[in-house]
Amino acid sequence: MSTSDPATPRGRTWLVLIPLLAFTGLALLFWRGLSGNPSEIPSALINRPVPDFILNPVPGLAAPGFASDTLRQGKVSVVNVWASWCAPCRLEHPLLTELAKQPDIQLFGMNYKDEPENAVRFLTTLGQPFAAVGMDRDGRTSVHWGVYGVPETFVIDGEGIIRYKHIGPLTPEAIAGELAREIEKAKAPLPAAGP
Repeated sequence: MSTSDPATPRGRTWLVLIPLLAFTGLALLFWRGLSGNPSEIPSALINRPVPDFILNPVPGLAAPGFASDTLRQGKVSVVNVWASWCAPCRLEHPLLTELAKQPDIQLFGMNYKDEPENAVRFLTTLGQPFAAVGMDRDGRTSVHWGVYGVPETFVIDGEGIIRYKHIGPLTPEAIAGELAREIEKAKAPLPAAGP
């Protein structure tokens, strides 16, 4: 067989194109998956009880920790997962301070993978709006809650059922709109499951 055989270069061209086409296909698949809005990722925990947990208080902060039983005491709760190193948490914090003034809810803070002294400094500087602040230093409780990153906010009904999850920082529009609607819905009992 001579090197001028036209079949040989064409065969090599296809061998080169196969990995290139496979790479292009994978790149398009990843791009499509990553280009979605992360705040629209559904949570498998919606309409399910909060996972069992006990979070100790943040050392040095004059606020108690809290546990899953705390969220089953008949009042709608809003749980905000935050960290001192999280820039969006700093931006949403004044909104949480206003939200905490609503008499029909209780606001809890889950401090995520933070150093206690940094968490205390954050709340001392910006204000402490939470009824209780639990320290999730290793992130294990947050993983059980399905937290993707901070900040995230959950609405829990009085029976301890997760009714809503907001991914990302809260905005005035989100609080006045979707969060307010979900808090109102959480005040009503869940519909009974069908047969």
